Amino acid sequence: MVSIYGNTFIMIYSAAVCFILGAVMGSFLNCAAYRTAHGQSFIRGRSHCTTCGHELSVKDLFPIFSYIFLRGKCRYCGAKVSVRYPLTELFFALLTVGCLFRFDLTLLCLRNYIFICCLFYITLTDLESCIIPNGALIISVVAWAAYLPFSGYGWLDILLYVVAGVAYGGAILLISLILDKVLKKESMGGGDIKLFAVCGLYFGLVGMLFTVIIACLIGLVTAPILKRIKGEKQFPFGPSIAISSCLMLFIGQLFVSWYMGLIS
Repeated sequence: MVSIYGNTFIMIYSAAVCFILGAVMGSFLNCAAYRTAHGQSFIRGRSHCTTCGHELSVKDLFPIFSYIFLRGKCRYCGAKVSVRYPLTELFFALLTVGCLFRFDLTLLCLRNYIFICCLFYITLTDLESCIIPNGALIISVVAWAAYLPFSGYGWLDILLYVVAGVAYGGAILLISLILDKVLKKESMGGGDIKLFAVCGLYFGLVGMLFTVIIACLIGLVTAPILKRIKGEKQFPFGPSIAISSCLMLFIGQLFVSWYMGLIS
């Protein structure tokens, strides 16, 4: 398989293509998250201004650039467009390029990119409406399963990853039920628990230990910030899990190697 590191031109060309792809995907996932949070279908219907409802033309849909050229306003009604759109498009474009450089032109890169897309969609949806769509979780599981024939894993390896998903999902469910009884209110949403279970498939028993710890630390830091910004009592934990998972995808092997070195 071709590697981006074998030729400078291929590296630059691949990075440019991935940046454009990432910006387009970021725009799509942003739209999908908004529509999901508002009970709309993101499969049917043209993109439109959320203020006046006017359908957007092709020149209004170029990620990042349309926002700049239109000076952050709707072409038809003049309403201000949220800066969330270009920022998420730029961020996901950079994340896509980062995924390419981390995993090269491999099937593992494709699998992890699909997972990252699902995590990004989950983050935006959970922030918008405190919902983690089951569809994103299912796609993540399908991507993980589809990669198995090319992974080089033996049956024991696959079993251990499945056990990690079930074990961590089950353990967090049990902890959540206990906290529900103690606090007399819902401590963690079902979507968060299912997301932890899916992450177990990707990171295994040891990797998930760090995933959970990092997610909790991120949650502790971001909870008061989100509460002040959104002014809601319900805390969306999905973004913390998603950020933790992305960190584990990119640098998780360092944590796992360090930990395994300690116990050996």
